Amino acid sequence: MIKKSIVEIEKEYELEIPKIMRIIKKKKAQKVLLQFPDGLKPYSTVIADEIENKTGCNCMIWLGDCFGACDVPLEVEKLGVDLIVQFGHSKWNYEKEKGIEVL
Repeated sequence: MIKKSIVEIEKEYELEIPKIMRIIKKKKAQKVLLQFPDGLKPYSTVIADEIENKTGCNCMIWLGDCFGACDVPLEVEKLGVDLIVQFGHSKWNYEKEKGIEVL
């Protein structure tokens, strides 16, 4: 697979990177967990680098499967993340249950 730039990736997918970065900055999130469907995983490091470089946060990429908005990793709170970003899924309110917002 040829490595693509964030500009090339965003031509193919509606990632809402500016929205994600605004929320990270607004919430002052330092540790952000990124979850991707399998089709986006090859681009995950490019996306994470873009977010980190523009916000100063530390992005962690979840390499396990992600089957939808309710598929939050078990015991994710032990990772100490401030925010979970799930790409390609509907929003799910995990914040009420565990205190971590999911975008």
